[in-house]
Amino acid sequence: MTRGPWHVAVLMGGWSAERSVSLSSGEGVAKALESRGHKVTRIDMDRNVAQRLSQAGADVVFNALHGVPGEDGTVQGMMDLMGLTYTHSGLATSVIAIDKQLTKQALVPHGIPMPGGHIVDSASLFETDPMPRPYVVKPVNEGSSVGVAIVTQDGNYGSPIGRDVEGPWQHFDQLLAEPYIRGRELTTAVLGDEALLVTELRPKSGFYDFDAKYTDGMTEHVCPADIPNEIGEACKAIALRAHQLLGCRGASRSDFRWDDTQGVDGLFLLEVNTQPGMTPLSLVPEQAAKLGIEYAELVERIVEDALIQAQGKQGAGHG
Repeated sequence: MTRGPWHVAVLMGGWSAERSVSLSSGEGVAKALESRGHKVTRIDMDRNVAQRLSQAGADVVFNALHGVPGEDGTVQGMMDLMGLTYTHSGLATSVIAIDKQLTKQALVPHGIPMPGGHIVDSASLFETDPMPRPYVVKPVNEGSSVGVAIVTQDGNYGSPIGRDVEGPWQHFDQLLAEPYIRGRELTTAVLGDEALLVTELRPKSGFYDFDAKYTDGMTEHVCPADIPNEIGEACKAIALRAHQLLGCRGASRSDFRWDDTQGVDGLFLLEVNTQPGMTPLSLVPEQAAKLGIEYAELVERIVEDALIQAQGKQGAGHG
């Protein structure tokens, strides 16, 4: 049953740091589906989410959650147990992709270029630097640049970092420390089995953090990016390969840093987002639009992908 009209439960909200973004994504998705004649049940996730999903009786769940527990495999496992069909990546993929260290372990052996680095106890930062400055520290399993800090030689965090200074070390017991890669911020969306375009993100101030991502006017999106053809092709090839190696479904988005003094050797994958944003400012809808895929069609294609995958599983089960 892939042609519809469908009954879609749009799962959004929740209690992660990205709740407001998820609500915006979910409402956009819901309105788009309604505009195409589909029935929509909106569900703002709370602790009774399983009961509410069961009562909805939808054909498919559009997972518009961002962050934990909607993006880390928790909700995916619940929906698997309930026998529900849902969009985006499944349990194992979600568990790996939300954890930046697990992602490296899955991708680097296959030749995907990612920054070095290691997990550090946050308290150790108050004694010494984990590597030469400049370096980056970030939570191991949060998305959307939540809690990222760039520690520079002349930065305002102090040397060593002060216990009383605001930063991710005050909110997380462990952090991932990576060398800072100078250069440019690039991102590539993958839809199904196709890498779309490359967008360069140019924050008006500072770097591409949570506020820059989701505040209108704080970041300039250059799409398609003004970069050499070989860099664009490399971004698309790496994004698609990472999507496939991790077993992503529907849409994903790969974020890169590119040191433009190093050519293709300066290109590094930072992370793969299995639940990319679907807000008006989001990058996947923007790239799709540039290729002539309007927002409502993009949403339908993600839903249809989930329904086709579910049909394939049922067919395999009967074989």
